[in-house]
Amino acid sequence: MTTTTTPARLNVHGQPRILSRFDARSTAAEVVEGMDLSGQRALVTGGGGGIGAEIVRALAGAGAEVLIADVALDAAQATADTINSALPQPRATARALDLGSLATTRAFADALVDEGQSWPGGLDILVNNAGVMAPPLSRTTDGHELQFGVNFLGHFVLTRGLLPLLRAGGGARVVSVSSIGHRRAGIQWDDPDYNTRPYDRWEAYGQSKTACALLAVALNARHSGAGVFANAMNPGGSMTGLQRFMTEAELRDMGWIDADGNLPAHWRSPGQCAATSVWLATAPGLAGIGGRYFEDCAEAAPRDPAFPMKGLMPHAVDPVDAARLWELAEMMVG
Repeated sequence: MTTTTTPARLNVHGQPRILSRFDARSTAAEVVEGMDLSGQRALVTGGGGGIGAEIVRALAGAGAEVLIADVALDAAQATADTINSALPQPRATARALDLGSLATTRAFADALVDEGQSWPGGLDILVNNAGVMAPPLSRTTDGHELQFGVNFLGHFVLTRGLLPLLRAGGGARVVSVSSIGHRRAGIQWDDPDYNTRPYDRWEAYGQSKTACALLAVALNARHSGAGVFANAMNPGGSMTGLQRFMTEAELRDMGWIDADGNLPAHWRSPGQCAATSVWLATAPGLAGIGGRYFEDCAEAAPRDPAFPMKGLMPHAVDPVDAARLWELAEMMVG
């Protein structure tokens, strides 16, 4: 007899999972089809290419004004130009943002808040999408391990700096891009920057993506009462610039390409991987929802070995660890 395993109906907290009519095959464009986001403002980090560009394309295509914040300004501007060329009027703009420099990130947020004093309505959507994966041991301008520094600390400083605009949004949504990689590690509290312990690039990636999920939990706990709601998500796998530190041999060994260099069937297009972020940022039924973790346009089920590329480990949404990490981040960034 064959036994079929299906995802659990409850989340890791024992609550009914939030589902939708979309799934892993849906694209960001399908998620916003028929929506009118006119008058809304969004900021997408790492929106110059890959999944981030598809998030920008979907939001701008539905009428939102979208700021692409990317370390590669030329790529971000080219993406904005391409998107705008297909729209009745320009809705995407580009600005340089280096999340690996805390001072630069603070200045970026401060400048945007100053400009926002003349905006009606503040900032409605913030998608913390930018990231780096599995580099050799590298450090940010401030000396932090690169993945923890860019993926988490940079977004922590940016989000905290933009809080005045997010509060003014009146129901603003923050999407924190995590990964199935969160299963590889929790927070290494004594040495998150690998100053004394041996560096493991995949453990470090897992730590950073757990931190991204905990950022959403802590942000929502602290600021949902002021109308800022945050959720974390796993976008799924797509071959983008994120894999730039991996060799072809490593990609084959991990099953990310086959012997001929082709992608396996379970990989998705960037547009499909952008769908959950866009759904969290726009779906009317998610208004006022926060502190949860999603994938495939639905709330994630608890981790199940039968679904190796899906599921949530409880450590990534633990409210005690989320509060502890927020306090640690405040200390680390000054």
